[in-house]
Amino acid sequence: MILVNLDVMMARRKISAGELAERVGITPANLSILKNNKAKAIRFSTLEALCDALNCQPGDLLQYEPEHS
Repeated sequence: MILVNLDVMMARRKISAGELAERVGITPANLSILKNNKAKAIRFSTLEALCDALNCQPGDLLQYEPEHS
């Protein structure tokens, strides 16, 4: 399972969801889907915009956790 650690980076950068959504060019609703690990996919352009806005690397936002059966 891929986890999106967006809330961690937002806290480190002291940026609100509304401000980040505006900078990235996505709706607050779509940002919330990413933040809450409900997204099934993410466009590279969105990932790039998030990394640019948060001054981070993709690995700072994405984390792999094996699913336990």
